[in-house]
Amino acid sequence: MLASLTCLFIPSGSLAQGTQCPPQPADAPKRQIVRCPDGLTIEADAGAKYTLLDRNQDGQPDAANLESGALFVDAPARSGRLPFRILTPQTVATARGTQWAVDVSGGKTAVFVVSGLVFVRRANLPRGARSNSGQSVNLEPGQGVDVELGVAPLTARRWPAARASALLGRFGR
Repeated sequence: MLASLTCLFIPSGSLAQGTQCPPQPADAPKRQIVRCPDGLTIEADAGAKYTLLDRNQDGQPDAANLESGALFVDAPARSGRLPFRILTPQTVATARGTQWAVDVSGGKTAVFVVSGLVFVRRANLPRGARSNSGQSVNLEPGQGVDVELGVAPLTARRWPAARASALLGRFGR
């Protein structure tokens, strides 16, 4: 069972006591920032509903369950640790040593990669099924994917600058 560091950001979100990653509010634009000693940084836009998860119970999050809103994650490579992942109703996005953003709204999930690589698969895809099924995709810098419920193949696409800027602007980037 996954241990949970509850952090529902409805302006006064907080992590469970004992975590090494306390949340901090930020302005311009309004958001919440969680910084961990290992370099992991998670930013939640205003109104994001998410829960941080600690799968290995070491006091630092290694996953987030994002219900709505957007998260920006800067996840440096963490030797010997679980890769950071974001779970949404439509996807599981997993990365190691990267910066990426995930936005859940209107019944779909959008994933965009700033640097590094992110593996995205449908949330209901069995672990054994990989890229050949069209239900998962590897994203490189500048690429994104939109995932809706259904079985349409996932396709990595280079995002137009305006779309990438609109999402990243929610995090002051």
